[in-house]
Amino acid sequence: MTQHSTILLVEDDPAAVQIALHAFTKSGVKKEQISVARNGQEALDLLFKTDASESHKPSLVLLDLKLPKIDGLEVLKEIRETEATKDIPVIILTNSDEERDVTQGYDLGANSYLRKPVDYLQLIELLIQLGLIPE
Repeated sequence: MTQHSTILLVEDDPAAVQIALHAFTKSGVKKEQISVARNGQEALDLLFKTDASESHKPSLVLLDLKLPKIDGLEVLKEIRETEATKDIPVIILTNSDEERDVTQGYDLGANSYLRKPVDYLQLIELLIQLGLIPE
C-alpha cells in the first residue's frame, strides 16, 4: 500500500474488526489509512458523502456480506453503479460460502470472494497474499 492508500473495512462483528485492525497496524498500516463501517448504510454514507472535503474514496473495500441495515451485495451494487466509485477494488471477505452469494458477488463486480479467516494468523497470511501488508 502507498502512504496515502486507504482501506474501507465493512464489518459488523466487533471481534473481526479488532482482529483486522490489529493485523493491519502490527504490519505497518497506519490507523489513519483504515476506515471502518459497521453496517451497509454506514459504508454507503462514507463512500457517497456530498461534501467533497468529507468524501471517502478508498483504494480498497473489504466487504462482509451479512450486514445490518443494508447487506453487502447491495453495497457492492451501489459501488459499481456509481461513476465515482465503480473502479474501486472490492474484495468480499465473508463467512458465507453459499454458492448463490459467490455467484451474485461476482455478477455484481466483486474483484475477489474470500472466506473470512478464523484467527489472527490466518488473517495475516491472507493480507500478505493480497499484497496489503508486507511479509
